[in-house]
Amino acid sequence: MDHGPVSDRAPVHMGLDEKVHEPTKLAAVFDTLVSEGFSAEEILRSVDITPERVHSPKARISLRQLATAYQNAIQLSTDRHLPYRIGTTIHISTYGMYGYAILCCPDFRKAMEFAARYHALAAPLVTIEFKEDPKGAIWHIEPIAYSVTDRRLYRFIAELQIGVHISLMRDIMGPAFLPREISLAYPHAEDFNLTPDLVGCEVRFARPANQILFESRWLDQTATLGNKTTYPTILALCDDLLEDLRLRVGPAGKIRAILLRDIANPPTFAAIAKLLDVSARSLRRQLQQQGISFRGLLDELRTQLAVKYLRSTDLANEEIALALGFSDAANFRRAFHRWTKKAPSAIRGE
Repeated sequence: MDHGPVSDRAPVHMGLDEKVHEPTKLAAVFDTLVSEGFSAEEILRSVDITPERVHSPKARISLRQLATAYQNAIQLSTDRHLPYRIGTTIHISTYGMYGYAILCCPDFRKAMEFAARYHALAAPLVTIEFKEDPKGAIWHIEPIAYSVTDRRLYRFIAELQIGVHISLMRDIMGPAFLPREISLAYPHAEDFNLTPDLVGCEVRFARPANQILFESRWLDQTATLGNKTTYPTILALCDDLLEDLRLRVGPAGKIRAILLRDIANPPTFAAIAKLLDVSARSLRRQLQQQGISFRGLLDELRTQLAVKYLRSTDLANEEIALALGFSDAANFRRAFHRWTKKAPSAIRGE
């Protein structure tokens, strides 16, 4: 049966310079190159992050920073298997809630679908798609457009991601997992090289697309770590993470940053458009493309701040109302109930 392609349920369109990603993959590059004797200064040249923050859970990087680290690795190392080796150092535990959710999936087909839908949570320099047809299961991997003009970077990203995929598949399906075939959308090159001995299957170059093909029987195995009870809860948490990411990127992210400067006295939509040097009509259209309205974004921020104040401070409702730009506590209580279907007092008691 053909299950068709699976794509993100709520697409997140990220720019190259938005610092919203955990440095998971950057840390993998850093650690691999350090083990080869390269200095932190060489590895992080022009990446704009200190060595101390590479492993910080609070650090956030952009896709451009990650791509710059990849370009540094290309310049530094002569290891033809470097990108694949880096990819295989990344395991399911590296990905926090995203990785835990994959483990909790009640069966392996759901795990594949989940990984594709929520890939935005994994600092993606590639788009991925999973499908299954009568011939077997296929991961399709395509580096982002930014890398197309730099063929070495394109190959580095593709082969690193293939390493990540195989590592994660072995984490969830067992170390015996082997692809049937790997196809690459470029000719054999002298800089990087995936070999059958390295990946455990046939490698074909100059194919129409970058793909990992494997037998569907791997998906039929019992997911011994899957949990039908835990999975919906973890899925909801990942939905929240994806929504938070969506609100931090693109036009919505820029508006969010402006509103947070003074949420008690937020500028009008027209004023924000002027600050961003775009017309109000154009900005409204951009927000619609993200599936967000200005009012919805403002309400979302006020909700997040209100919940934070109610849970972690002793501020009275009157003080919270003032901090969020309401004229009095009664208006705040009505708005809060509209946002959450709860009274502020219910949140304090949680």
